[in-house]
Amino acid sequence: MKTVNPIKYMIFTSAMVLLMACGAQRRSVLTYVDPNIGTAHSRWFFYTPAAIPYGMAKLAPSTNGSYGNAQGWEAVGYDTRHNSIEGFVHFHEWQVGGVSVMPATGELKVKPGKLEDPDGGYRSRFDRKNETAEPGYYKVLLDDYGVTAELTATKHVGFHRYTFPQHDKSRILFDIGNVQGESGEVRDAGIKMIDDTHFEGFVITYPKYVQKYDEGGIVAMYIYGQVSKKPGAVGSFNAQGIRHNTTSAGGKGAGLFLEYKTGDKEAIELKVGLSYTSVANARINYQAEAASLTFDQARQQARETWEKELGKLYVEGTNDKDKVKFYTGLYHALLGRGSASDVNGSFPRFGGAIGVLPKDQKGNFSYNFNNTDAIWGGFWNITQLWTLAYPGQYNDFVHTQLEIYKDRGWFGDGIANSNFVSGVGTNFVGLAIAAAYNAGIRDYDTALAYKAVKANELEWAGRKVGSGKMDTKAFVDHGYSPYLEADITDSTGSHFSASHTMEYSFSAFAAAQMAKAMGKQQDYAQLINYADGWKNLFEPTKKLIHPKKADGTFIDRFDPYEAWRGFQEGNAIQYTFYVPHNPKALIEAIGKDEFNTRLDGIFATAQKSGFGGGKTIDAFAGIKSLYNHGNQPNLHISWLFNFSGKPWLTQKWTRAICDEFYGTESIHGYGYGQDEDQGQLGSWYVMASLGLFDVKGFTDARPIIQLGSPLFDKATVKLGNGKALTIETKDNSAQNIYVQSAEFNGKPLNNCWLYLDELMQGGKLRLVMGNKPKIDWGVKTPPPSVQ
Repeated sequence: MKTVNPIKYMIFTSAMVLLMACGAQRRSVLTYVDPNIGTAHSRWFFYTPAAIPYGMAKLAPSTNGSYGNAQGWEAVGYDTRHNSIEGFVHFHEWQVGGVSVMPATGELKVKPGKLEDPDGGYRSRFDRKNETAEPGYYKVLLDDYGVTAELTATKHVGFHRYTFPQHDKSRILFDIGNVQGESGEVRDAGIKMIDDTHFEGFVITYPKYVQKYDEGGIVAMYIYGQVSKKPGAVGSFNAQGIRHNTTSAGGKGAGLFLEYKTGDKEAIELKVGLSYTSVANARINYQAEAASLTFDQARQQARETWEKELGKLYVEGTNDKDKVKFYTGLYHALLGRGSASDVNGSFPRFGGAIGVLPKDQKGNFSYNFNNTDAIWGGFWNITQLWTLAYPGQYNDFVHTQLEIYKDRGWFGDGIANSNFVSGVGTNFVGLAIAAAYNAGIRDYDTALAYKAVKANELEWAGRKVGSGKMDTKAFVDHGYSPYLEADITDSTGSHFSASHTMEYSFSAFAAAQMAKAMGKQQDYAQLINYADGWKNLFEPTKKLIHPKKADGTFIDRFDPYEAWRGFQEGNAIQYTFYVPHNPKALIEAIGKDEFNTRLDGIFATAQKSGFGGGKTIDAFAGIKSLYNHGNQPNLHISWLFNFSGKPWLTQKWTRAICDEFYGTESIHGYGYGQDEDQGQLGSWYVMASLGLFDVKGFTDARPIIQLGSPLFDKATVKLGNGKALTIETKDNSAQNIYVQSAEFNGKPLNNCWLYLDELMQGGKLRLVMGNKPKIDWGVKTPPPSVQ
């Protein structure tokens, strides 16, 4: 029997105890991310597990992507209520979708078939107990074929590994020329094998919102890649039918099928380089990122990237459910708005032209050109998160919009390969850029940025419909946008006139603050005047925002609960609180007591329906209610109590929203089937659970940040400036939600707010919590309203 050295044993044991303790203390943040949360009625770009943060390659299974998207925005792609998969798709962005791959065995089928008839096409049934989804990786067993499919990605390259059973008729299908998700009409497509194992292809689409907002534009997608095994035979198909023994296909419906004889558990791998500019650049992206990389190496690389980026915010506490909400929300924030530029700096311009990003002094491309959903409401979630910990992403957003401005003459809000795909008809890009400037994020041409921001607020001649704000002239002339009965927006007003007025007032304030910060006093005076536009619609009897016609009279048949008449995606009760830039004036107009009573009552009622549309699985559920957390216009109002002398109600209701609106299930994730716009609702949870938020979205000349009720015992934020912020709570629990006292860097903090520049110096914010409101804390000096 071998003798154990007691000293070595003691050293080994001590080391193991230390490692176990460290492991228990610093568990991987990836274990808390569940991409399957909220996958009922989710948008095309929502579920893309095989991707890295802000990547171009976003691979995901599709259950109904081939169904298309009649109105352009509906939930489509992957739905937890479906039980068959029709392919694995590479491109997932707002108005961008394409290139599906599917492994199969047996009878050749070249159409995906329908959900109600899986045997009618090449789709396969699957069981979610055989499905794995995590940041950067996806795996599933396709029951009909006995094939295990695995996906991962680098920034520009999708990796597939298909493990087949023994079969004489195994195959891989490339479905290139058909509708995928939000792609819209396929104008042209082509794919071909260029040798035994390499392939290339393209698809050109005309999405619904390009057709609607930027007529004449296109979205082109290109691929170049390699399959690990030479096929025994190759065939093609398109809208005209199937052709055997041919290595190329073109036109609508174009696709290839690669035929194999496979042994038991034989794996065939694909690497697919992607580009929005050309096949040549897809090949360059492939060679730069994947030529010498294995599937397992790519998966590990993706995992390390996610660990690093998610780990910039580290939360500690005993409630794992809250951690799952937190890191899944942060995951979605980092997943949205993917890169559209190549490794050589090429990026798509409108009409098929190719731009090239400039290099910095070190010869590197200093930013990415991104595709992006509209920033509507993003200043109440994602831009605040960017400011704290991810300023590079904020810079990418600003640079992208400045490239659009230089090329098109206007900001574009929603962007799909330089096409305007606004969607909401307003444009908050100027506000978001003003906030970036005022928050100290200025790695761009600030003079050009200001010129564009000012034009976005005040100019209209030659404005393109996809740039939104088509009623800017009416707003400038009247100080408000007049109501039009017809469902249009033009130079005389808008059917959504009241919500536009509220929004334009806020964005004018932001532009004014940027002007003030840059010493442009004359511009400041002009713009700050328009920030009061909301007052023109405030009806003093009912103390509600009431749409008004061009002659100055309020519209008749006014129902404050009615959505879509004067208000976009909301109603008068919701939009009356849309004065984030001057809460003090709104509180005075309503009366402080009535303001607090009304707003508190709204939340008490809204809580009964989960702060949204109840359990109705619909993106627009809740727009006729008193409050709707599932949509952007309401996301700031639970923080307004900090301005109205009752910060404990902000603590109460923000904590309740975190606990009850947000869930950890596939159906109850972000409400019930709500619209999680590229990380916005997830970012709101992250900010609120940290106990940090600004109703003005950092638009002040000297931005502020308000305090709420942190969920975690401790949170450590790696700030974007290299410093660290620690937020600690004492006696925190599900019942102890109220702040009793606070200190920042050892000094008592008696306000429920800080200046952002103070917070960004880092250090420790410490809050003592209790189960009863501390009504004398944080009330002496409310946050500043107008600067």
